[in-house]
Formats: sequence, C-alpha cells, structure tokens
Amino acid sequence: MAEEHATARGMTVGAEGGADVTKGVWPAQPRPLSHDRVTLVVDGTHFVVDPAVFTAYPDTVLGRMFGRARQHSFTRPNTKGEYEIAEGIGASIFRIILDFYRVGILHCPEGVSLAELREACDYLCINFDYNTVRCRDLSALLHELSNDGARRQFEVFLEELLLPAMVSSAQEGERECHIVVLTDDDTVDWDHDNPPPMGEEHSQIIYSTKLYRFFKFIENRDVAKAHLKERGLKNIRIGIEGYPTCKEKVKRRPGGKSEVIYSYLQRPFIQLSWEKEEGKSRHVDFQCVRSRSVPNLITAMGEGPTRAGATPTPQVDELDRLNGPAPPGLDQ
Repeated sequence: MAEEHATARGMTVGAEGGADVTKGVWPAQPRPLSHDRVTLVVDGTHFVVDPAVFTAYPDTVLGRMFGRARQHSFTRPNTKGEYEIAEGIGASIFRIILDFYRVGILHCPEGVSLAELREACDYLCINFDYNTVRCRDLSALLHELSNDGARRQFEVFLEELLLPAMVSSAQEGERECHIVVLTDDDTVDWDHDNPPPMGEEHSQIIYSTKLYRFFKFIENRDVAKAHLKERGLKNIRIGIEGYPTCKEKVKRRPGGKSEVIYSYLQRPFIQLSWEKEEGKSRHVDFQCVRSRSVPNLITAMGEGPTRAGATPTPQVDELDRLNGPAPPGLDQ
C-alpha cells in the first residue's frame, strides 16, 4: 500500500493506490502524537489516522468514535483491525472531512459536489455553514445555505400560521385543508349573493406577506413539501393559483339573473391531507346495499333462468363483484 504521511494536530493520513492527501501549513506547536493509530476504510481507500485529532470535535461522529470514551458501539474493526466507516461517502469527500479536523475549514475544490459534501457533513455531524465552508462556486454554497434557512423559517411558519388553519379544519371534521396565502395588503370583497363559483369559500386564508414571499421560490416550496412529508402529512400540493379578491363587474343575463366577474390575483396555496383511510372513504360500500330485483347470489351471477336472448342487467350489489375477484367455487 502506497502511503503518504501528513501530521497536523497529531494526525497521520495514508491513502491507498497513490491517492493524494491534502497538505497545508502546519501549526507551530502541533498536538503531541499518540502511538495508537487506526486505519479507516472509506470507499475502498485506506486512511491511517492518529485518533487524537478527532478529540478537538467531540460532538462529531468521529469524535465520539475515537475520542477519550472510544465509543466503539458505532462500528467495530474488521478482521484486519480496520474500521470501515462512512458508507456512501467518496474518498475525495472524506479527504476534505479529514482536512477539517486539521484546520477547522471544509475546503471544497472545483469538481467536487458541494451537495455531496453537505450530505457527508450531515452524516458525520459536522457543522456546515459559512464559517466552516470555503468553495469557489458561490451559487452552490448559497443554495445550500438557503435550504438551511428555508427549513428553519418554514418550521416557524408551520407552527405559527399553517398549523392553526389546519387545526381549524380538523375541528370542523375535515380531513384535508386548502390554504391560500395572501399578502398583508390584499383585500377580499365578494358579493354575498354571487360568490365565486369555484369553491374558494372552503379555503383557509392566511394574510402574510412574509409567507407569500417565501413561497414565491420553487426551491422553498420543495423544502416545505419535504418537511410536511416528514411530519406525516399526505397528498401535499404547493403552488401558485389565481384567487378571486373582488368583483370587477356584474353582467345581467336574460331572466333577471346576474353574473359577477371577479378579479384574480396569483397567490400561493397549500393543499394537504391527514386522512388515514383515504382509499376507502371516497366511495359507497355497495356490499351493504340489498337489491330487491336480485333474490339470490345464483341469479346475480347469471346462472339462474332468464328470458331467451335477454342480457342480465347488473344490479347495485353486483358492482363489488364485477370489480373484484370471483367467489371461490363459482365460475365466471
């Protein structure tokens, strides 16, 4: 095994297959080396590391594994005494992780996916933010930071604005909710005798310019949808739709009827459900309906006497049989 050694705060790193190891400027007074080196196997690459370096970050996964407590419950060495860790993390990503323990910074070079580095940091409990990450692709960095901010902000919106509207629907016996987000300056002025003919009166309305701005971005809507799924909600739809705010004009139809034309604004909406048996409650269970025209099952199955040339007409209680498997012992 080709091996390179670099000492930083008591760390020795080796790479198999001639892989390069990141080197840099070492501290003037490095931490004393321990003689208890371990071999970490990541993505088929061997890294020989002095575990003393991980003690600087005891709250990370590697810090708990190889810190003073040596919590080996995370993983056990294989028959060669090597630790196979970080499954799913590439060797190039892990080199950046080891460099973090050396200098406290995650240097992401060009050609390395920042999203993959982010996933590795989440897996290893390493803080990923502007203070710890350096990369040339500022767009990718800001995108990851925006995702973090969107998750935190949506949790606040959910608890303070969305959940009360969902609870209000649940207390009315509903098992789904349609929420429209308007700005603080929007006004709704409907004609009580001629409301909009699209069922908007059943929507929950939230006035919040901040939430409106949040949902303007597709990425934020994706973050919100993922969070709602994690919280157990179903049939989640988040988008932009036209919402009637006030009447624009009234048309008189023959016969004295009037038609109100409304002005629509494009506003965000959320539709979701917490229904448990959603596949069962939206149809009538015809098994409980008895038909007077079918006296018994034999007649319903078409095996009883009928008029010559006549085609038996399916009855109400036959619908489940026609859509399901035949009873055992009966030929279709």
